[in-house]
Amino acid sequence: MCCGCSSMEDGKAVVDHVKEKGKAGHSPSVEHEIHCVCGEVFKLKTVIMNCPKCEMTYAVTPCSSSDINNVKRAGIAYA
Repeated sequence: MCCGCSSMEDGKAVVDHVKEKGKAGHSPSVEHEIHCVCGEVFKLKTVIMNCPKCEMTYAVTPCSSSDINNVKRAGIAYA
């Protein structure tokens, strides 16, 4: 991850960091297919995005967005 956030494992911390840097609306380098805990499957089109079915927030920093393993859950409607 970027900007010294390589140890971020908490999705809320990722969301907060990305928003703090002003990059919440940025596109990820890869539009990963997200398999939400509710069963919905959707494409991650921005680095912070809610599931269209249950509103679970998923987030990744822009510079680490090429790896789906860096996408973290932050909670329902955290964004």
